[in-house]
Amino acid sequence: MAAAAIGALAVASPLVAQGEPVPQVAVTGGTIAGEAAEGGGALVFRGIPFAAPPTGERRWKAPQPVEPWAGVKETTEPTPACIQNDQGWNRADYLFADEDCLTLDVRTPALSGKRPVMVWIHGGSNKAGSAHGMVESRITDQGVVLVAIQYRLAIFGFLAPRGAAAEAGGHAGNYGLMDQIAALQWVHDNIAKFGGDPDDVTIFGESAGSQDVSLMLAAPQARGLFRRAIMQSGTPGFGMPFRSQEEAFAIADQTDKLLDTGGSIEKLRRTSVNALLDADLKLEDKSIQGNGLMWLKTTVDGVVLPDSPKALLAEAPKKPVIIGSNRAEFGPPAGTYPIEAMVGQIYGANAAKALALYDFEGSDHDARLGHPQLEVATDYVFRCPANNLATMLAGEGWPVWRYEFDLSQDGGLTAHAKDVAYVMESIAFGGGVSLQDYWTNFAKTGDPNGKGVPQWPRWQGRQKAYVLFDDTGVTKKSDPRGDLCELLPPEL
Repeated sequence: MAAAAIGALAVASPLVAQGEPVPQVAVTGGTIAGEAAEGGGALVFRGIPFAAPPTGERRWKAPQPVEPWAGVKETTEPTPACIQNDQGWNRADYLFADEDCLTLDVRTPALSGKRPVMVWIHGGSNKAGSAHGMVESRITDQGVVLVAIQYRLAIFGFLAPRGAAAEAGGHAGNYGLMDQIAALQWVHDNIAKFGGDPDDVTIFGESAGSQDVSLMLAAPQARGLFRRAIMQSGTPGFGMPFRSQEEAFAIADQTDKLLDTGGSIEKLRRTSVNALLDADLKLEDKSIQGNGLMWLKTTVDGVVLPDSPKALLAEAPKKPVIIGSNRAEFGPPAGTYPIEAMVGQIYGANAAKALALYDFEGSDHDARLGHPQLEVATDYVFRCPANNLATMLAGEGWPVWRYEFDLSQDGGLTAHAKDVAYVMESIAFGGGVSLQDYWTNFAKTGDPNGKGVPQWPRWQGRQKAYVLFDDTGVTKKSDPRGDLCELLPPEL
């Protein structure tokens, strides 16, 4: 995801050239020194601690205040990703990971000034990934400050041990979300020293990061820490019913049984990282297919999320939001799951109506949607939940812009996460349109529209207007797959 060095500089403050000394910055915990970005035009600070290492007695606890350091901390090299299992695509993060991982990266055009801030929350099913590489993006040439944060993952970030709940008033889980809130608090407290405006923060993310952005909109503790949000392929729970605290406890009970810790939080905290990673792969939630979505099903823990995200969003302060999905995201390989059974499981009593609407063999069927299993999975996990969230928020009076993304640099079908490069690298399409322009317009004004980009109407009322980004440019449309989405349960 490293950004290409393209785009004209668009800031008024003096910029630091490559090779010049970088001023030291006093932040929470001590003083740091970064470096000039490759190619000049910005300063980069990597691996800034925003909380204490969540190790030992701090496992499965809310993030603690950052530990102060003496002297000047060099922040010029990447720091470890959070602990995670090897999923293949994340092998570099798996090999360079540590429990001591609660850090963030900052890229800024200059330390002076008062620019809009964009905070990136990475994806990876809440079980993999990192902030690595994001601050190579030259999105800061557009006059914004970029922050990329890390958070505890998988069993370390989302398990809900009963012993941890006993220490915390009966509630446990969602430590990764707590980390994100702590990182946003750090931004609020420190970003002015990097030329950023703490009162003008946009959070954005993709996949699990997008889901977590939506949960930050819902979480009462996060509400005052940002002004607007961009969600790229992810909503609360991805359309799955929310997990209760008791259901989350039951998953943690499986961990105790697998590791023979007898319900002791002390023993669990002394368990090796490798043993915990092995146990993570064996955990089951019978309400979902397989282990892959384990940490994407949202837990209503009573603290970070004191009620369901749907209820919390209904009462949350109204903020401008962008909500998107890709034309073809991901799903089972073609032919590996009988499509009639798949549709039946998802649509239930409405399965026959859904199959008729899909019309997989019809002459008008759109090949850009992919094979049947991919098409149905994209509707169920991404497209329809995005529609539902957009409709709910717009109905509450939120300014909402909805998009569908259908571009691929290799000429094939659009796939999950393909949109990230188009935002961070400012890849032009359709005669010079750039997603980065829309995203930075939004970060600056709360509206993606502005000079040099085609008009993007808001999603509202019965029309449910959205735009399709594809090779032809930007096309205005309405209600993507609305007929099919109406057949699904209205989970967010």
